Amino acid sequence: MFSKSKINEPTAKPADTAKPVLPEAAKAAAPAGMDAKAPAAAARPKVGASVLSADLHVKGNLKTTGDIQVEGTIEGDIRAHLLTVGETATVKGEVVADDVVVNGRVVGRVRGLKVRLTSTARVEGDIIHKTIAIESGAHFEGSVQRQDDPLGAAAKRAPKPAPAPAGK
Repeated sequence: MFSKSKINEPTAKPADTAKPVLPEAAKAAAPAGMDAKAPAAAARPKVGASVLSADLHVKGNLKTTGDIQVEGTIEGDIRAHLLTVGETATVKGEVVADDVVVNGRVVGRVRGLKVRLTSTARVEGDIIHKTIAIESGAHFEGSVQRQDDPLGAAAKRAPKPAPAPAGK
């Protein structure tokens, strides 16, 4: 039936020819069932954070369901799952994320389920959070408000400070 010498033979190539066949078989089987979608969905969370390098300057809004690590300058709003503001980074705009870690500078409102200001953080704006941690040495100017759902519609409608009236 089987020959032991063929199984252990290092020059055998049946495994090499099987590799190209497997993707074709998977493509044929994919429409037949939902199991083919499960590996693709499972692979998505393993993607690393999008990194915006220190020499990058962006004017505009960023929106993702994934993670973002900012090392450069962003002039606009950011919405993400996990946002990490690096020590050399500056964000001028509203930040909205499930988890926010600020090591650098944020000028604008911060909204997150979990907000963490490290010792090198500089935040100028209000923070709306479910849980917050502010390390010793962090610089913060603004108000802090706890909400059960800081990412919800009620938080979006929270009044922004009115601009100072112009003198005549």
